[in-house]
Order: sequence, then structure tokens, then C-alpha cells
Amino acid sequence: MSSSMRFAVFNPATGEQIGSALDGGADEARAAIGAAYAAFPAWAASGAYERAAKLYRAYELMLSKRDELARLMTAEQGKPLKMAHAEVKYAADFLLWFAEEAKRVYGETIPSARVDQRFLVRREPVGVVCAITPWNYPVSMITRKVAPALAAGCTIVLKPAETTPLCALAVFNILEEAGVPRGVANLVTAANPAPVGEVFCTDPRVRKISFTGSTEVGRKLYQWAAAQFKRVSLELGGHAPFIVFDDADPVHAAKGAAAVKFLNTGQACISPNRIFVQRSIAGPFLETLQKRVMAQRVGNGMDETSTVGPLFSQRALDKVDLQVQDAIARGAKLLAGGKRLVDGDLARGFFYAPTLLSEVTADMRIYREETFGPVAPVIVFDTEQEVLAMANDTGYGLASYVYTQNLSRAMRMFEGLQFGIVGINDINPTSAAAPFGGIKDSGLGREGARQGLEEYLETKLGGFSI
Repeated sequence: MSSSMRFAVFNPATGEQIGSALDGGADEARAAIGAAYAAFPAWAASGAYERAAKLYRAYELMLSKRDELARLMTAEQGKPLKMAHAEVKYAADFLLWFAEEAKRVYGETIPSARVDQRFLVRREPVGVVCAITPWNYPVSMITRKVAPALAAGCTIVLKPAETTPLCALAVFNILEEAGVPRGVANLVTAANPAPVGEVFCTDPRVRKISFTGSTEVGRKLYQWAAAQFKRVSLELGGHAPFIVFDDADPVHAAKGAAAVKFLNTGQACISPNRIFVQRSIAGPFLETLQKRVMAQRVGNGMDETSTVGPLFSQRALDKVDLQVQDAIARGAKLLAGGKRLVDGDLARGFFYAPTLLSEVTADMRIYREETFGPVAPVIVFDTEQEVLAMANDTGYGLASYVYTQNLSRAMRMFEGLQFGIVGINDINPTSAAAPFGGIKDSGLGREGARQGLEEYLETKLGGFSI
């Protein structure tokens, strides 16, 4: 980046400045695209095993720097250190997975009706890719895009979230150390993302956009990119239902709900937003969930006893509190939390008490809106048909969860839920080896697995007359 301007980066747990990053704009975005465009022919022509070796080296380097990266992530993003360590491992998994998948970009031959004709199908990299990543998973969301792009033979320009540029810089330093050639992987940091995003979508040298973030922004980027028929991958918001049937163990299900709900302070697109529990087991389920919520330890992520860190901004904190207060005003019962935490050092950051609401109804904002915070709203249901209709009653379609011991019911719910991901008795249905993505307002395309590599490949047909 050529910009000499910089912007400050702050710790959301303490409010302290922890560093700064170059403040790029439209000119820097165009320069980075130019570098990627110039580097593309040589990188696309390089051997799959060569690209794989560099990704594997990056995987090794990331694991060797795991503690350093985790501590940086906790300082910059706020999540507890244990969760930051887990994310670094998850991020490295994408480098490893796509190092192997780089060797498996297969073509095919197709029989022709003419004896003097042969058809060959070749898979080729789409070209220059521009990617935009969020703040909530500031390392793994980068490798989930960069690794398949490089494996396919694409070059890439990435803009990270303005609140977590230091993690992105650390990842790109690893790529450079791993031997990724100059111009192949490019980083543009910016305090104002709008000019950079507009250049990404309107520069004709860019052939693909990959974005993870809000549905509102994703829709705007999609409209911009459509004018040039760019390939687009969008991983957007979610409104995940967590469904517990009465044949499940309510205590086990409640423990699972608490574990996934408060992961990353609830700041995850696959975080359960509506928890549905069948009426006959609502009592023991709520009792266990209440104990789990009240046992959460809120604090600076550097404190190893903390299980819930800060929200990422004042705006995020205000949104969470607005949903909670709206629910209470409309008749929800507050069983835990329900307020900002300001005792002692917590007053310096954006901390909200882990919150449990029961008697939540469809007229409440929290029933309709993505929360992105540490709030667990519980809704009681009676029948399978009723809960399936309620779960699908959303414009989002990313993740969903079901607890049941009935195999037939599990299959019916898997097939009936209108979501890209369904966890059956499983609170972590994600992996570098599994396709991740949603439907409806939750986006387009898939990341991870072989499908994640296909997003960066074009299909070319050769017809040969002999």
C-alpha cells in the first residue's frame, strides 16, 4: 500500500489503542488490483504441487505462531484467549485442506456423437479475486477465502474489517514468509471500507467478489458486481433456530445451547438466535440453561477464566440492549442478565451480561432480527409441524440445530429446515472439509470442502475435430 495515512486500532475490552494500520482508499485498491492482475498469468500457470507446497508451508508457519496470533486476536477482537487459540487452528486447517485440494482440480473427457470429434473439459482459475472479511473471526475468515483462491491459481486482494486489520496483516506476513510471490496475495486496510468495496466491484480486472458480512452490505455489493457479471460468493447474516424435542435429554441439550450461544460472545452468524423447546421438557431445559448462563464469566479475554468477552462496539451493545428491553416490554420474562456490565474494569469495554429470556413471542424484535450478542431467547412449542413452520419463518437460511433421538424425526427436520447447515445433536457442524454457506438472505455459494475450491474455477470446453 502506498498510503502514508494511518488509523488507530483499539482493544474492545479496555478501550486502549493497541496499534495502527495504513489507511487505504480507492487508489490503493486499484493499485493492489493492478498488482494482482500482473501476477495472475504466472501464478495461474504455476504447478498445482507448487501452489500446494506454499499453502502447506503457510499452514506450518501459522501453527508455529499460534500463541502469538491468538494473543493478537484477543487484544484486537476481544474473544477469550482459549477461543482465539481454537480459531487459529481452524484457520490453519483451511490452509492445509486447500493445499491438498489444489492437486485435485480435475478435468474430464466427454464422448461425442461424431467419431471424428473429441470433447475435453478443463477447469481454470477465474482470475483476480477481491475479498472482504469481517471482524468476528479475523483470521479464519481470511484463510477460508485466500486458501482456495490461491489453490485454484487465482490472485487475490483482501480488505479486512476496519476494527481488526492487525490480524490480517499477521496472516499476510505468514503468506509472504511461506513464499507466496509478490502480487499474488495483496492486502488493503482502510478505516472507511466503502470506497475500497466500490472499486472491488466496479474494476473490470476483477472477476470474482467474495464477501462475509451483513446481508445489507452483501446486497449492495451484489448489485454493483452484477453490472460486470462478476462471480460472487456471499456469506451473510443468520437467524439460527435451535430446536429441542421432548425425546432429547433436556439437560444435555441445554448445555449444548449454552456452549454454542455464548461462543464468541454470541457474535457469530451461526449463533442460535431462537431457541425452541417442546413444552413437556421446558422446565428442566430452562433450569439447566439458566444455571449455565449465570455461570458464564465475563471479562477481558486475556484473563483465562473469562468465557465471554466484550461486544465489538458501542453500536453493537446498543443493538443488543434494544432487543432485550423490547422483549421485556412486550412480555418476555428475564431469567438472567439483561444489562450492560460496568463494574470495575468492565466499564472500559463493551460488556453485556449473558442474558436468558423466556416466554418470547413472534411480535418481539429479537424473534425477527439477528442479535449478534450474548442473549438466549427461548420459545415453547407443542408439535413438530408447528416448530418447523416457526423455524422457517425468517428471511435468513444459514445454520440450524435440532436435538432429538428419533431417527425419522431427525431426517424429516434435516430435509424440512430451509437452512444451508443443519446440526443434528451437533453444535459444531463446521469444518474445513465441509461446505459452509446459506440460502435466501444468508447468501450465495459455499466455502470449505471441494465446493469451496469450485467457487474459484471456471469451466472451459475444448471441441477437437480429428
